[in-house]
Formats: sequence, C-alpha cells, structure tokens
Amino acid sequence: MSVAGATGTGRLAVAAAFAAQGLGYAAVVTALPAMKDRVGIDDTVIAIILLGTCVAAAVGSILADLIAIRADSRQALVAGFAAQAAALVVAALATSLPILAVAVAVYGIGLGTVDAASNMQGSLLQRRSSAPVFGRLYAAYTTAAIVGILVTVGVLGAGVLPTATLFVAAAVQIAVAIVGIRRFDPTRAAHRAHDDATARPPLPRAGIWAVGVIVFAAFVVDSAVASWSTIFMGEGLEAAPALTPLGYGAYLAAVLLARLAADPAVRRFGRVRVAAVALGVGAAGLVVVALVPTVAGAIAGFAAAGVSAGALVPVAFSRAGELLPERGDEVIARVNLFNYAGAVIGAVVLGLIATGPALGPAFLVGAVALLAAIPALAVLRRGRVAVAPPVPVVD
Repeated sequence: MSVAGATGTGRLAVAAAFAAQGLGYAAVVTALPAMKDRVGIDDTVIAIILLGTCVAAAVGSILADLIAIRADSRQALVAGFAAQAAALVVAALATSLPILAVAVAVYGIGLGTVDAASNMQGSLLQRRSSAPVFGRLYAAYTTAAIVGILVTVGVLGAGVLPTATLFVAAAVQIAVAIVGIRRFDPTRAAHRAHDDATARPPLPRAGIWAVGVIVFAAFVVDSAVASWSTIFMGEGLEAAPALTPLGYGAYLAAVLLARLAADPAVRRFGRVRVAAVALGVGAAGLVVVALVPTVAGAIAGFAAAGVSAGALVPVAFSRAGELLPERGDEVIARVNLFNYAGAVIGAVVLGLIATGPALGPAFLVGAVALLAAIPALAVLRRGRVAVAPPVPVVD
C-alpha cells in the first residue's frame, strides 16, 4: 500500500473499522435485556455471560497475534469482523441459552480479534502518517457507540424487533470487512512463523507491561462507570428515573471530547503531559463521586472520569506500536490483553464490595488504578523509537 493510500482511503478504512466495532459493542450491550427476556435468564447468568465474553475476547487477541504472524493484521481484522457478524445474527435469533452462549463466545473471540487487529492497523497508519491518529480513531469508535445506543432507543420506541440493531451492526461489519480486504494495510509488523527465533529482536516486555498498566487503569474506570454508574444514580442517590442515565451520558460525552482533543494535544504538549493530566482529572473525578453523594457531584465526577478513559487508551496504543516497530503487531496484541483484565476488575469488583449508597466509595477502586499507573507514564517519554521500515508482504 502506498503512503497516499495509507493516509487517504486507508485512513477512512481504519476509522470505519473502529466505528464498526463501537457500533457492534453498543448493539450487544443494549440488546442484552431483550435477549435476557427471550431466553429466560436472570442477571446472574448475564454476569457470567459478560465474564465469559471477556475471557473469549482475550483468546481473540491471542488469535489476532497468531494471524498477524502467519499473514498480517489486515487478514486478522477481516476474520474478526466475519466472526462477530455471524455471532451477532445468531444471537439476535437465539431462543435458547446454549445457542446464545455459543453465539456470545464466538462474538467474544471476534471482539478480541478486532480490538487487537484494529489497533495494529492504527499503528501502521500512524507510522505512515508521521502524526498521532489514535485519538481520532477512538473518537470514531465512541461516536458509533453513541449512535448505536440512540438507534436502539429508536427501535424500542418504534416497537420493532428489539434485537434488530444486531442485524444492522452485523451488516455494517461485513461491509467494512469487504472494503477492508482491499483497503486495510497489508504490511507485516510481526516475525514470520518459521523464522529463526534466536535471530529476531526480543519483545520489549518491560515496555509492554508499562503500557499495559495504563490500558488496564483506563478500562477499570471504563467498565466501572459503564456497569455501575446508572445503578448508583438510581439506587445509591435515589435520583429520578429520568436522571439516572445522565451520569453515563456525561461520561460518554467527555470520552468523545477527550478523544477528539487527544491528537492535537499530543502534538502540542506531548504524550506524557496529556496522560498525566488525564490520570489526575480522572482520579479527582472518581474521588468526587465517592465523597460528594449528590446527583450533580456524580454527573461532574463521571464526566471527569471520562477524560481519563478517553485520552489514556489512544495515547497508550499509540506508544505500544512504537516500542518495537518490526514486531509492533505482537506488542499490541499483548497490550490489548490488559483491556480485558481491567474490564473484569471494574465490572466485577465494584459489585462484590458494595451496593446502594456504598457504591459511591467503591468507585475509588478506579481512582486507585489510575494513581497506580503514574510510574508507568515513564514509558511514554523514553527516547524516540526509530521507526524501522516495515517488512512488506511477499505475494
């Protein structure tokens, strides 16, 4: 792929991949109540299914690594979308728990594959563009997720099949995969499957862990707010029903604004300063949620938390691809695993340690995760890594 392709139609293709992923995830989350009623399962089973999805997604991230080694991240991304689309259709039609469980497992594998492979493609795009791009890519993801939520609201209001958004998401993902076969970057950024292991440069394990800690902290916050903010607003603060979604709404709005601002902010101030501000603002916001038990305090606190999750994820993956460019796909696949560890902690731990009004202080778990990531910020400033020429695909 030419540089022009990577920065023109290639940029649009990668952004479309992020958007399709955000749309699909929003469709699944918002369709869960309808699937729950159709299959006849309770909240405990839903929690188990969500945990299983995280485990399956970790498997998918490993699968993306294997495909990148044997082929390239383009093929991993196309395969991930194909798996997700098939799973979404089956889940939309499922009328029994076994079928739904299989669909969710396949969806989880596709989810992890696409998460990792789309970041691999984003890293290649950034190397071609010589400028930060991950903020805009993740903004596309967040925008599509918000659109997915609004579409679900419209579908439910119109009395259409509640899982109709799953069909829409599947169609979008298949369309992106078809276009991506030609437009995604076929560059290899991984060792070859049967090369000499002693001759390849070793993976930067310390750097992977440092960047991973930042990703972990961001997703602890993200999953905690996504899973528990509405419940806290309703049960903990006894807000009026119309006000309960506002905490998560403020969070999503802040995430989107932070991601739109991330690329220009990195160009002007550098990654370390942007990440440090994001950590501080997010931790302060969660402290406000914990210590100011009012609706206004919660909305303001969740919005501040959105700044941290919104900025940290693109900054971290931007750096991950630079740690060892010739094996960037492998680095990103490993960093991506921290995503799901953080998601499990944020979604599960809060529910285990508190309920009702006590959920407020429980959000300090996210603040602790953010503050614990401060030493890891050093990985963002360690000397500029030379961008090694990628190894082209040999057809």
